[in-house]
Amino acid sequence: MSRQLLAMALAPLLGLFILGIGNGFLSTLITLRLDGAGYSALVIGWVSSAYFIGLALGALFNDRLLLRIGHIRAYGGFASLVAVTVLLQSLWLDPYAWFVLRLIGGWATVGVFLVIESWLLAAADPKVRGRLLALYMIALYAAGVIGQLLLGVTDAAGEMVPFVVIGLLASLSVLPMAMIPRVSPLIEHAEPLPPHRLITITPTGVMGSFGSGLAVAAVYTLLPLYLQRSGLGVDRVGQMMAVMILGAMLLQYPIGRWSDRHDRQQVLILIGACCALISLGILVLPGEPWILAGLLFFLGGGVFALYPVAVSHAADRAPAGALVRMSQGLLLINAIGSTLSPPLITPVMTALGDGGLFWSLGGLGVFLVLFFSWRRRVRPAPLPVAPFVATTPQSVVGAELSITEELVQGALEHEHVEDLSEVVPDVDVAEPLVGPPREEDDHIEYFDTEAEAGTPRDGPVPDEARPSSIG
Repeated sequence: MSRQLLAMALAPLLGLFILGIGNGFLSTLITLRLDGAGYSALVIGWVSSAYFIGLALGALFNDRLLLRIGHIRAYGGFASLVAVTVLLQSLWLDPYAWFVLRLIGGWATVGVFLVIESWLLAAADPKVRGRLLALYMIALYAAGVIGQLLLGVTDAAGEMVPFVVIGLLASLSVLPMAMIPRVSPLIEHAEPLPPHRLITITPTGVMGSFGSGLAVAAVYTLLPLYLQRSGLGVDRVGQMMAVMILGAMLLQYPIGRWSDRHDRQQVLILIGACCALISLGILVLPGEPWILAGLLFFLGGGVFALYPVAVSHAADRAPAGALVRMSQGLLLINAIGSTLSPPLITPVMTALGDGGLFWSLGGLGVFLVLFFSWRRRVRPAPLPVAPFVATTPQSVVGAELSITEELVQGALEHEHVEDLSEVVPDVDVAEPLVGPPREEDDHIEYFDTEAEAGTPRDGPVPDEARPSSIG
């Protein structure tokens, strides 16, 4: 990776890391504050779902604003909105106001991810995009771990201090982007495939993406509620959440590498089974802190690996030329699952107690195992042709980061297609610029350079220029 490319990528990655520290524990903080104020799990679930509604809306519309005003100004605007919404939440505690603020905050947060991901996509050569994506995910998860560990420290300093710290971090994240050279990479806008077409192409990918949205949103928004009601202090809640995110960071690559070498449907079945067993283990095993921390570590690894493995499986099935649009559609389905998760799970927690969270996660794992097993019998998976690429479900442009040359070539070989226009009618395939001499009226013209095009060559034709045979 060249120094120039690293310098261009350093600023957006540093901005992401700074903002991600505060964003990493904001969801946990909001859940704990609402619970401490005496609001029900149902109210907490609806306020939490507002953030994911904002994510889905931003994934649909923020790219148009970005193309209109440019990356640097868009980042400054989105980060400022994140800071404003968080600081307003510190002024008063009202679930209706917080619902609106979280909706705006989710819309602005996905705009930040959109800017950073598209910046890296435009700046990178295809040969190094995988490494840049790895740096992107490391920065995102590392910031989440640090943020969860800061939760207890900032909360002990006062009720308003955590919100102020998050607002300050969001504002400071603008500095790296504002101080770099004024470069404005462009992104292309692509509409996602309709859900009914996605279901036809890859039912397993659709269900895996939806189930991942349900599970990830549940552990981010409702797991802190379960931990606090289990008797843990705010600092211990942050530590447990950090352990879970650390498991997601450390186990995602090994699971992805495993899925590259085996049937991805089988890997998805095992992930669903492990999540169900771990959820059951949390309910029945003694509540010792070290046991709970170990179970959460592996639960985070399974829950967060579900989405990229499902996307990689869908890429194995995708027709060439439709990979980006298909991935964008899966991201929107994932956002829909995240939006529905708190309203669906909180009634279960109300009826069965706080353990209803893990009964729900266990039931979801069993359902995914049954669905993936049924799909594997109906349509056995081919040999993996699309290498696993770790994917973060944050914005539609993030999908483009996972589309590598190897993935496209693998899809072409799998479908036995040489021309993209055969499977994607709207793809223009230009005539080859270099080819055999054109034969017209039994007369062949040769040119020394492009500048002589159109002018027949004078003199005899050298031997090395003569064709071996003329039909």
